Formats: sequence, C-alpha cells, structure tokens
Amino acid sequence: MESGLNWQTIVEPVRPFLDAVSRRLEEQLSHFEPEIVEPARYALASRGKQLRPALVGLAATAAGGVRDEHVTVAAIIEMVHLATLVHDDVMDEADMRRQRPTLALEWGNSTAILLGDALFAHALTMAAAFPTTDVCRAVASATRTVCSGEIIQTMRRCQFELSREGYYRILRMKTAELFSLACGQGAALAQARADVVAALQRFGVMLGTAYQVYDDCVDLVGLEERAGKSLGTDLLRGKPTLPVIIAMERATPAERNALRSLLTDWKPGNHPLLVASLQRYDAIAAAVDVVCGMCAEAAETLELLPARPGRTALQQAADFLARHTQLLIAQGRG
Repeated sequence: MESGLNWQTIVEPVRPFLDAVSRRLEEQLSHFEPEIVEPARYALASRGKQLRPALVGLAATAAGGVRDEHVTVAAIIEMVHLATLVHDDVMDEADMRRQRPTLALEWGNSTAILLGDALFAHALTMAAAFPTTDVCRAVASATRTVCSGEIIQTMRRCQFELSREGYYRILRMKTAELFSLACGQGAALAQARADVVAALQRFGVMLGTAYQVYDDCVDLVGLEERAGKSLGTDLLRGKPTLPVIIAMERATPAERNALRSLLTDWKPGNHPLLVASLQRYDAIAAAVDVVCGMCAEAAETLELLPARPGRTALQQAADFLARHTQLLIAQGRG
C-alpha cells in the first residue's frame, strides 16, 4: 500500500456518491412526524466514516458502474446501521458515540429505542419502493440477521470461554452481514455476473468480520478521543472478545479462573490488569494476526474481478484495515 494512504484517499473516487447518499438520507426527514424530526436528524447525522455506503459505491464501480439506485440502497443500509447504533448505545448504557452524546443520553432510552425501530421501518419502506422485491427481501433478511446476532451476543454475555467459531458466527451476523449486503447490492444493481456478486459478498463478510475484531481490540487498548465513542463497554457488559477468548485458550485452569474473576467482577481499575494479562498470553497480538489474515483473504476474493479502480480501492481498504490494526497495537491507541 502506498505510503500515507488513508481511508479518505481510498474513498475519494466515490466522494460525489457519498455526498449524494448524505443528501438522500437528509431527504428522508420529511417522512417523519414534526416532533420526531430533530432526534431523527441527530441519529442520521452520526455517519462516521460511511463505511457501508462507501462499500456500495466501490463495489458498484468495481462491478460495472454507479447508478441512482445505488445511492438509495446505500442510504437504506446506512439507515439500518444507524438504527442498530441507537439500540446498541441503549443496551451498553454508552454516553458517547462519535465524539458527541448518544441519542439515548440526549432524548432518553424510550425515545431512542422507538426511534431506532422507526429507522428500521423506514429503511424497509424505502427498499419496498424498488421495482422488484429483491432489494427489500435482501435488506429485510440482513436486518433480521443483524438483530439476531445482537440477541445471541447478549445471550453469550460473560461466556468468556466461547469458542472462536461461536464468536465469529456472532460477528458475521451482527457486523459482517451489512458489509456483505453493501458489497452484494453494489454488484447486483450494477447487473454484475453471479460469480462477481458472490465474490463481493464474500469480500464483505471477511472485511466486516475483520473490522469487528479490530473494533474489539480498540475497546481494549484504544483511546476514546480517537475512537470517538465510550470504550470499555464490551468488558463492562461481559461481551466475549477475541483477545479474551485467546487468553482463555492459552491459560492454565488456575489462570483461567483468575481471568474469569477479573472479568465477571468488572471495575474500571481492572482494565490495566486485564491488558497486562492479555499481553502475557500475546492475545492482542494474536487477534491482530487474525485481522490481517482475514483482510488478506478478503483482498484475494476480488482477483476474479476486472482490474478496475473500484477493485483496487476495495483491496486497498482491506490492506488499510490490516495496517491500521497493527498500528493500534504498536502505538497502543485506535
């Protein structure tokens, strides 16, 4: 990867597309009741890096070309994602999201939960306006999968000896599903061949899973001012993460008991003790290796695509995530 390449550089070819997605999202506010417009605007303005819309645009570019339908489907997928964040912040009792108070903190949990529901419903309304049922079916199925993944993760709280495959299954459902949907719809709406659509969907699964492992590492060793959200919530809520799972695999029975006690009776002061324990087992470094392996596999899935700028940008995105994760550990921040 070229020196100095960052996310903004990677998505520069689809910058006008992302601007159009932002406008399409803003246009949706007119469909909400007047009393709901401000919290809805607040939720829809929390767009961060626009990862999923960018994947739609880059996949479309890689598969044949961007159309107006891509703008709409990217807005739909981003709306579903933002709805999940609103609900996540309620469940995690988080105060900050992208360097500002969460919607739940500003308007209360009840409004946040119901607004998240309204965003899900409106996204499906937008999807239903497509000429065929394909988009609506795909969005509805993906939304169900994401919510199911969140439910299963909640059921697995404090199960710190969860198998890696059980952990990856949760990540594929709750995070990678929307990455795969974005890449797949980008290709499908560009009328790409079935094998190209499948390759881009697989890319989305691998990149999305890798991204969530990275995010789990950020929760352990990141800095809030860089991450833009409350950190340590995974530990506080008892969510199994890959570094913890790896440490449990490598620890002796007595050491596992000590780790389990540290995690189940969680206090903020436990954090440096936990990080030291994870480093003793090289668990964080091992998680980074997993991210890098997944990113490499993601990039390889695109080799059957024509050599277009969109394919190059997607491969650069995978490379960037791998390198950024390595820097997180080297520098101790996200």
